[in-house]
Formats: sequence, C-alpha cells, structure tokens
Amino acid sequence: QVQLVESGGGLVQAGGSLRLSCVASGRTFGTYAIGWFRQAPGKEREFVAAYRWRGISTDYADSVKGRFTISKDNAKNTVYLQMSSLKPEDTALYYCAAGGQFKNIATIAEVRYWGQGTQVTVSS
Repeated sequence: QVQLVESGGGLVQAGGSLRLSCVASGRTFGTYAIGWFRQAPGKEREFVAAYRWRGISTDYADSVKGRFTISKDNAKNTVYLQMSSLKPEDTALYYCAAGGQFKNIATIAEVRYWGQGTQVTVSS
C-alpha cells in the first residue's frame, strides 16, 4: 500500500513557476514508478511526468518537455514537479500517482495509487 500527499499548487501568472511536492509512504522508492498526472476541466486525466520503477529513468509528456522537471529526494520519500514557463493550458488538478511494484506508469490504467490532487491555475 502506498499513500500519496501532494502540496504546492496555487495561482500563478503565465510565464511563472511553481513546484509541486508529493510525499509517499508505505513503500520504499526504487520498487515502483511514481509521477504526476493532471486533469483540466472537461478533459480526461493525462500523464505529465514520472520516474520509472527503478527510480532512475524519467518520462515526460511532449506538452511539458523542456518546461517541467521531475525530481526526488529518496531520504524524504518525496517526488517533486518543478514547473516553469507555465501556460494557461497547464491549468489543471495535478495528481501524484504511483504504480504497482516493479511496474511503470504512463497511462491511467497503470496507476495503482492516487493522491488527492493539488490545483494549479495559470492566469493569462
């Protein structure tokens, strides 16, 4: 069982930056994939970025490459999403997500655990 608690969302102007945090408990990093999804109003939840289950390689959605960076602190069991050059279309509820043991996550179907979400709003 993995519990995920996000923080760090808020309101920011276009071009600004925010950093999201997700504290994970219940299982050691390095045995499951962990990352971020988002859901904008009226749209489906989509993949943003994630570490693969070994905790070394990362994947990003094309829409955020070069602007968002995922990182983690193993000692704190925390994963971060640094978001820069934010655009109004980045406005969404951002969810921390984790997969089953030794499994990666790139789609909603592969996610086993979800956080409660943190709202990011980018004004134009």
